[in-house]
Amino acid sequence: MEKITKKPATIEDVAKIAGVSIATVSRALHFPEKVTESTRKKITAAIARTGYRANPMAQNLRMQRSKMVMVLTNSISDPNFPGILTGLEKVANQRGYGLLIGATDSKANLEENYMRFLASGMTDGLILLTGSMPVQDEAQGRSNRLPPLVTVSQPIEHTDVSFVGIDNINASKLAVEYLLSLGHKRIVYISGPQGDSVSELRHQGYCAALASSFDESYVWKVNSNGTSEGGRSAIEQLFIKDKLPTAFFCYNDDTAIGAISALQSRGFNVPRDFSVIGFDDIPFANNVTPALTTIRQPRRQMGEIAMNHLLDNLPDRSIPIESALLHGDLIVRDSCSTPDHSKFK
Repeated sequence: MEKITKKPATIEDVAKIAGVSIATVSRALHFPEKVTESTRKKITAAIARTGYRANPMAQNLRMQRSKMVMVLTNSISDPNFPGILTGLEKVANQRGYGLLIGATDSKANLEENYMRFLASGMTDGLILLTGSMPVQDEAQGRSNRLPPLVTVSQPIEHTDVSFVGIDNINASKLAVEYLLSLGHKRIVYISGPQGDSVSELRHQGYCAALASSFDESYVWKVNSNGTSEGGRSAIEQLFIKDKLPTAFFCYNDDTAIGAISALQSRGFNVPRDFSVIGFDDIPFANNVTPALTTIRQPRRQMGEIAMNHLLDNLPDRSIPIESALLHGDLIVRDSCSTPDHSKFK
């Protein structure tokens, strides 16, 4: 026997059963306050009888919205990205939006491709995790076509963009103050990539904590590229100097893990010989030996706040520009201890 497939109900079916025009059904669905109560009841009963479901894509086109938000990041392999994405997606789903993810790999041509997509109106808003404003094609007049946007984690030098992230200065100050409380006097900051705004903010927090240092010659910075290999390289740079620190405050956990690896390969024990503290609390931080003491970023909360602020601003862009700086938590594990100053005289 041939299987009979039931066709989905249409708005015309609802209008016929309710005894009203198609325009009245559409008005009841989108602007119910403009339809009398008796008419709304007839239309509601007709919808229940037919099982009619409105086409959300068609509705969105009529209302000139896509119900989609683009998330632009340099790399989806960034260990901070999944936590932020979880928060973004949770709020987006709750509020009826979907996400599109674009990874630029820090390449201008890829970013331009995503900007062309944005200019087509296929997304209602933009979440930036790149640390810079998007590359725009001025020749094609796209400079004014950016949708409402919020930048997350990586601050940018732009006064007209809301920012959600961690208070890097105070969080870094907290980390270094912890090392000071253990008795460390010689603390090195292993930085991130040159020109990185987050690295500079964390360096400011480091300097603020050491403002009353016993000896300014013990306050110094060693550059790295923000990777574990960069952390290993920084340690090698330090061991050609006459003086050694007793502790290392690192730009991020990857750098700290690289520093620990380099110290251990030289035969040193962490934390007995040197203390190391990181930043971010990536998932792997608790699985190295020794488990890494670090600053935890509230990644999911950052994503939730950013998405709520963006979606609140979509109807008429009336929400004021604001910055939300969240508190970082010190997570004490096994990579820090009191120093043995006798080894470093």
